[in-house]
Amino acid sequence: MAGAPSGSGRPPIRPSHERRVLLLALAASVPGTAAAVVLLLASDRPTPLAAGIAAGLVGVWLWALLALRRRVVRPLQTLANILHAFRQGDYSARTRYAGAPGALGLAATELDRLGDILRKERLDRVEADVLLRRVLQEIDVAVLAFDEARRLRLLNPAGERLFGRPAASLTGMTAAELGAEELLEGAVPRMLEAALSGQAGRWEIRRRGFREGGRPHTLVVLTDLSRALREEERHAWERLTRVLGHEINNSLTPIQSIAESLRESLTEGTGAAPDPDLVSGLTVIAERSQALARFIASYARLARLPDPRPVPVPVRPWVERVVRLEKRAEVALEPGPEVTVPGDPDQLDQLLINLVDNAVDAARETGGGVRIQWTTVPGAVRLQVVDDGPGIADASNLFVPFFTTKPEGSGIGLALARKIAEAHGGTLVLNDRRDAPGCVATLLLPGDGDGDGGES
Repeated sequence: MAGAPSGSGRPPIRPSHERRVLLLALAASVPGTAAAVVLLLASDRPTPLAAGIAAGLVGVWLWALLALRRRVVRPLQTLANILHAFRQGDYSARTRYAGAPGALGLAATELDRLGDILRKERLDRVEADVLLRRVLQEIDVAVLAFDEARRLRLLNPAGERLFGRPAASLTGMTAAELGAEELLEGAVPRMLEAALSGQAGRWEIRRRGFREGGRPHTLVVLTDLSRALREEERHAWERLTRVLGHEINNSLTPIQSIAESLRESLTEGTGAAPDPDLVSGLTVIAERSQALARFIASYARLARLPDPRPVPVPVRPWVERVVRLEKRAEVALEPGPEVTVPGDPDQLDQLLINLVDNAVDAARETGGGVRIQWTTVPGAVRLQVVDDGPGIADASNLFVPFFTTKPEGSGIGLALARKIAEAHGGTLVLNDRRDAPGCVATLLLPGDGDGDGGES
């Protein structure tokens, strides 16, 4: 077929832009230069001057062609280098042609303006990304992102505390492996009562889809409602305690005083022997009035717990100090890292005393032991008091004031311990052990933790 390319069928190679400019300039200047040379050399006997002028014209012609090529090629190369820098993310490159008259100056000026816009947009993106990361780090809400295969791709520090492991060790795991399939199913927003990563509580779930790199992802926001609900519950108990304490103390004081006065009047001032049953009854009334007054006073402590005054508290000396106070049983200490937590030493002592006291009481029922261990998790220190007791009989009432399963218990030990933990920005949970009978109390306090802790 006429006009068809020959050979391998590949399209003909077109000359480059600068070569086409050079050929065009050459074609435009050849007639004039050739005519000048011909006229100079047209005489029968050309003089040396004419030959020199002709050679000079040819030289000037060649120099002009090369200069024209440079003036065309170099600005284009400069513009190409600037665009390459933009493509590589370097928006600081600029041209020296900006502001020059003509089309080249206009193109260079617009290119510099584009660089300014791109640099500002990148700065805005970086600032927004830094702000977003800071917000994700500071908010007390767990934020998780899953890809289309339900694999975890994003986890903020609150989520790390929820799962008790750093994000690096969890990223890539499926929702099923995390025990969090319910987060990706069902209507939202909704409240979920479940145990996530061993922590029982009430959670509000919100979910939203987004795309990253053209692939669908799911963002899950998990809010722990348990603490807010416990705070309201605790305020209600505190108000009730104050009212009951005031009213009961107003009645106990005269009852105790009258009972003691009647007992003294029966045993003094008369020759006849007093009725022993009557004396015994008045003694019981006086003693039980005193005991009830002490009982109410212990609840008043729960309602009037002062705000903590935090100082750096080394964990190992703190634990050893509390263990030395326990005389009923030996409490084993497992080696732990040298870390500190910010806290009120007196309140932290009371918290750990209550946990150890509770664990020893449980272990004595079965003749088992008690041990304390601590490790680090991202941004926190996790301390566990583990006992070999019978386990938790009624988990729903563990932290309810007034509730106790001990014959001589007051029912405020665990409630006070959790209040102290939460006043320090931490959490306290009690769960049955998975590997053996018994209970493990897990205390999580903000601290200089940065590792990956294990589980009991």
